[in-house]
Amino acid sequence: MQYKIDGGNLPVLKCLLEAGESMQCEGGSMAWMDDGIEMSTEGGSIGKVFGRMFTNEKLFMNRYTARQTGEIAFSSSFPGSIRCIEITPDRPVIAQKGSFLAATEGIDVSVFFQKKVGNMFFGGEGLIMEQFSGKGLVFLEVDGSAHEYDLAPGQKKILDTGYLVAMDNTCSMDVVTIKGVKNVLFGGEGLFNTVITGPGHITVQSMPIATTAAVLYRFMPKTKS
Repeated sequence: MQYKIDGGNLPVLKCLLEAGESMQCEGGSMAWMDDGIEMSTEGGSIGKVFGRMFTNEKLFMNRYTARQTGEIAFSSSFPGSIRCIEITPDRPVIAQKGSFLAATEGIDVSVFFQKKVGNMFFGGEGLIMEQFSGKGLVFLEVDGSAHEYDLAPGQKKILDTGYLVAMDNTCSMDVVTIKGVKNVLFGGEGLFNTVITGPGHITVQSMPIATTAAVLYRFMPKTKS
């Protein structure tokens, strides 16, 4: 399967499928495709269906299979970028909920539950995340621009909450309270930071959709009751 990401800040993933090749995505992600590519809708087990509901994904997955060589395109739902991550049996990846765009055959999409109470309630990434395992390529939506780092064992990266896109499952996540009363009250960074500890690869984003929505809300006209 060959692919290309076009469109700048309004990205589209274009995949050239040979006969017999398939792509899977959540409902509504397909933007256009050539004749000869067929769609089938799959739910999977009850557990997987409800798992997708809790990760802000659609309840059912669509599978597109090429009967002849053709192109299929998947569009991002928010201005930003699209990142391709290679998944191998020894390298599952954990990502923020709602980031899944599409994947090749052989990728299993499942729910990942935060194990630490602090991460559940204060981490910005929430109680539930997504895990991608198996063998193949997964394409993730990124809010704004994507920035990638390889963390050595024990190396830490401190993030404002909501800025993590994805991390290898060898990384660990913790939530820490910002120190200092003045920092909390006047620093403008909130109460908590997310700390990712290596080893592993991480992807962070420059414009979390929740932060963007809060900024835009300030400029919306207020209705009078």
